[in-house]
Amino acid sequence: MLKCIRYAASVPLVMVAAACSTGEPASTQSQSPPPSSSMAAPVAEDSVLKKDSLAALQTLYAKEPKSKELGARAKAVLVFPNLVKAGFLVGMQGGDGVLIENGQVTGVYNNTAVSYGLQAGVQSFGEAMFLMTDAAVNYLHSSDGWSIGMGPSIVVVDAGTAKSMTTTTLQSDVYAFIFGQQGLMAGLGLQGQKITRLRG
Repeated sequence: MLKCIRYAASVPLVMVAAACSTGEPASTQSQSPPPSSSMAAPVAEDSVLKKDSLAALQTLYAKEPKSKELGARAKAVLVFPNLVKAGFLVGMQGGDGVLIENGQVTGVYNNTAVSYGLQAGVQSFGEAMFLMTDAAVNYLHSSDGWSIGMGPSIVVVDAGTAKSMTTTTLQSDVYAFIFGQQGLMAGLGLQGQKITRLRG
């Protein structure tokens, strides 16, 4: 849905470019919507995304107390409230989320992934990544798209890990929770994910 909105917003720009290339008079080109109208969609989109992300994080905190403990110690939290994974043999995953620092949303990010193998159907889930060190936050800010597996060390927290985890023995830069309506989800990893800053 969010991708469709971004695509729709880009259509007027493509039409303007086509008009320029065909040499149509300026009076025809001036009929394009003013730039301010195209800016309204991202602003409204970000407002909904922020609300959904904060709600998803609070749901995770309520169901998994360890995540709330991590949130209290984290330098930042990257939340994707609704990632969608779909495919047959080749799977595609995507969705947008926000970065929260000191209780404030400081950026909008996109999460995409491609996977191969025996798979079918559609699945939606949430993901929260707790950045525990300044180095992890700086890497996210400075990288031109964060490919998971490169950069900060990450631990995916499942139900078993959450039970045995103590916040006094944290060693990794990032702890990631993949969750759905039934709590933490098994069988999903972060392999192949790329996280890219959109705006903020």
